[in-house]
Amino acid sequence: MNDNRVAAARFGKSAISRRRVLNGGTALGAYFLLPRSAGAQHQGHDHSAMGLDPGPIVQAAAASVDQPLLEPEVRRSVNGVLNTTLSCRYTYKDIGGLKLYLRSYEGTSHGPTLRMKPGETLKIRLSNDFPPNRDALPQNMALPHQFNNTNFHFHGAHCSPSGIADNVMRSMVPGKKYDIEITLPKDHTMGTYWYHPHHHGGADVQMASGMAGAIIVEGDFAGVPEITNAKERVMLMSQVVFDAFGMIENFSTVFPETATRFLAINGQRRPTITMRPGEVQRWRLVGSQYQDDFFLELEKHNLNVIAYDGIQLRSMQELKTLVFAPGQRADILVQAGAPGIYEFRALPYDQGHPSPVGPLARLVVEGDPMPMKLPAALPKPPFEDIKDSEITGRRTITFSATSPEADAAGHWQEFTFLVDGKTFNPNRIDQRVKLGAVEEWTIVNTHFHDDHVFHIHTNPFQVTQFDGKRPADLVWRDSVIVTRNGGTTVFRSRFLDYTGVFMLHCHMMNHEEMGMMQTVEVYKE
Repeated sequence: MNDNRVAAARFGKSAISRRRVLNGGTALGAYFLLPRSAGAQHQGHDHSAMGLDPGPIVQAAAASVDQPLLEPEVRRSVNGVLNTTLSCRYTYKDIGGLKLYLRSYEGTSHGPTLRMKPGETLKIRLSNDFPPNRDALPQNMALPHQFNNTNFHFHGAHCSPSGIADNVMRSMVPGKKYDIEITLPKDHTMGTYWYHPHHHGGADVQMASGMAGAIIVEGDFAGVPEITNAKERVMLMSQVVFDAFGMIENFSTVFPETATRFLAINGQRRPTITMRPGEVQRWRLVGSQYQDDFFLELEKHNLNVIAYDGIQLRSMQELKTLVFAPGQRADILVQAGAPGIYEFRALPYDQGHPSPVGPLARLVVEGDPMPMKLPAALPKPPFEDIKDSEITGRRTITFSATSPEADAAGHWQEFTFLVDGKTFNPNRIDQRVKLGAVEEWTIVNTHFHDDHVFHIHTNPFQVTQFDGKRPADLVWRDSVIVTRNGGTTVFRSRFLDYTGVFMLHCHMMNHEEMGMMQTVEVYKE
């Protein structure tokens, strides 16, 4: 499917939101699934008056634009175990020359990159060093609240959702330490994953602060030297948002659709990536932005996608542009062209409201040529297609929302985001699936104004339809866009190996925080 055909399918609906002011095409990657520059720099603010201890001031590696791209610290497994600690605490972050006082992992712009292998165990002692919450629990638990409670989610992992594993029902309160232990199966897919907080009430604010980190499950594309010999770049994409004091202490700071000040990679504003002519690099893109899609373009270069959401493709997709949704990952091969300076940027894109636009990084191509090749073919993907004969059940999930008539000017408390007509209730089981079932799900978005991003924990799925059309390549994902105003996405999934309770939700975290989430229980008779 070419760019123009997909663009026609994506933008050709007769009902047009009154906020649709942007134009743009996209590629098949759009279905698989900024902003304006900041205003005046903020004056200093005495946070001690709020009872917040900033601790040591941690300067980000680059205090302004155009500095070399720096990647997070790497922590690796040893003898089958990755044993580490994570501290959740406030810190000053110098991002693009602005000193922001935000929540963090380890006092850095993003958390460390964790590298492990299939069959290994991740052990974390997580310390919640945030100050006590200043608000009581609300009567309506679907609303944002208590921003300093946290927990840990291994996004995309096929692992247990119970006990002290990938259990997002846990509540990790300020002033205490918690053990996390997640063991991957020996046949786990190898690729790019990530971690972030998932405590309902405060996850959105924490992720908007930059609380996210990459997890690399090593070993994919073994035997493909064009990939394994390429230099890797881990790149966590983010939207930078803050209030007049350089903080995020109120949900109204993140909810307006125009809240983003600028974009960043690894906590740096427009960093510089250097390559030699002809060189091939592997860019592991992590969609850690808290709310909006990015319509990505690398000036005068192709984005050669080899994997989505940690799962390798059948064949490489050569794209000019890629719509990249929150929660998604894309592994792309970039082959540097002629010497020069090229912009890696987010273009205008309409997701029901204008997505943020602007530069993400500069690619500087210089030096002696380094002739490298792109792979002619990719190995067999890890999963077999799900056939019609395998299906044991079907169900439909509906995303919807209510909003004030003048929604663009509305206060966040006037909006409600729903799944199957209900807001999230952690004490209710919404979907029950028998262990071993193979099901086909249809996700419907009846919300007139906005696209949504469907994500489900524990089990990946194979996408079979977008808005009634079968894609050329039936890719596997864990997060996917569902278009607004009656759009549908159909997928199939095998519910294997693990029982327990986990989540499905919109990964546009404003929407999840305001109720667009359900519980899923996989049970064994």
